[in-house]
Amino acid sequence: MSEKAQLGNGRLIEYLPEMIAQGSMKEVYFTTDKEFVLCFYKHDLPHQTDRLRRLQHILTAFNPTLPDKKHADYWNGLFCWPTDLITQPKLGVMVPVYPGQYFFASGRWQGQEKKSRWFVSPKLRSYLPKEEQGNWISYYKISILLARAVSRLHLAGLAHSDLSDNNVLIDPVSGHMIIIDIDALVVPQLFPPDVEGTPGYIAPEVLATVGLRTDAPKKQLASILTDQHALAVLVYEYLLNRHPLRGPKIHSTHSAEEDERLSLGEKALFIEHPDDRSNCPKTGLKVPVKALGSTLKSLFYQAFVTGLHTPHKRPSAYQWERGLIQTWDKLHPCPNPNCRQQWFIVLSEQFACPFCQTRIKTPIPILTRRAEKRPGQWMREGEMVIYDGQCLFKWHVFDNIFPGPGVDRTLQAYCVFYQEKWLLINQALTSLTSADGHRVDINQAVELKAGAPIRLSQEAHGCLVEL
Repeated sequence: MSEKAQLGNGRLIEYLPEMIAQGSMKEVYFTTDKEFVLCFYKHDLPHQTDRLRRLQHILTAFNPTLPDKKHADYWNGLFCWPTDLITQPKLGVMVPVYPGQYFFASGRWQGQEKKSRWFVSPKLRSYLPKEEQGNWISYYKISILLARAVSRLHLAGLAHSDLSDNNVLIDPVSGHMIIIDIDALVVPQLFPPDVEGTPGYIAPEVLATVGLRTDAPKKQLASILTDQHALAVLVYEYLLNRHPLRGPKIHSTHSAEEDERLSLGEKALFIEHPDDRSNCPKTGLKVPVKALGSTLKSLFYQAFVTGLHTPHKRPSAYQWERGLIQTWDKLHPCPNPNCRQQWFIVLSEQFACPFCQTRIKTPIPILTRRAEKRPGQWMREGEMVIYDGQCLFKWHVFDNIFPGPGVDRTLQAYCVFYQEKWLLINQALTSLTSADGHRVDINQAVELKAGAPIRLSQEAHGCLVEL
């Protein structure tokens, strides 16, 4: 037996009467084909008219997944965006069922959603089958995608308002993620937030004023700035498997709740604060933030030192996306087949995997990439760690291409170690030129040698690389 709901366009949808989930605000039901869920708001809440207007805007003007929007298919993979408004029997939204990769395929939690909290908590992660846990490069990919998705929201002037380990589903096997609970987006000066947020991800300024009335002058509400805090917390957890503010320092002996509120709010202190070690775990940190390289370390310091209690100084989601992509080129596979993480970032002072302490016994070649900013003047663009199988794409070849949505991901060249030499194998470069000025044809190789710059392309914005 099924029930019927009416959508905003008048269409009737059949759904199963058994409730499959509920939260503080919504009850969730499957459609009869189980391709969508219907999310009904529990009560006729105050400001229901405002809620209706918000939902109408979310489904239309603010919706990046509509077919006429740029890169709609790409954003459809990063957001579980509502597709329709429900008007009867109660106000609600119709949302696609999450793709199958976001449900556990094995183990005791088979069939349950892969919420981030399963993976950012070391205790919970230990209960999961190893084949579900992924490795470090997967969490790195997830961090990039999350930063990109949040940046897309912020670019449109929107804030998620409850970005947390409960509202980001991840698949560490494939390195993909999807943001859920889109129906409560915040639009400044138009649609205020419905919720304070999730403990552990609520920005300190919001938590410090949580007891004030909504209209109190000092009341702080969810916004793009509070999203920036939550994003930094999630990225820190994905990459380092710990919370950035939860340390040993006690701020109140009155109650655990008050101590938690102060520790994450008014008295919040980064566990890796460079000048105040009072909240650093007594046993130390096996993998400190500096193991992620100078770019990411600076972003985390900006988020949790400079900007922790000064919201406008926090790094933007776009800064996180660029910083993570810039550091990606310093990733190197760990030579230890038993290493749980399998990848790490190579630094000038770090040639051992920080996760398992295995050293790289052979020299690690590093390519310096340069771009011609003025005729004959080649400026350093970045560095790239070389390993057997390392790939070069168009954003490595040209200085005006960024690896964002819609970028051409055709392999241009790759590196191999052959007969004690490092070689660059041309796959698609039409004007690859060796140090002595000879063109290197497609499917041919050029040796990478110290002090011998190779021009990747003679076209405008083409870069050169040097070992």
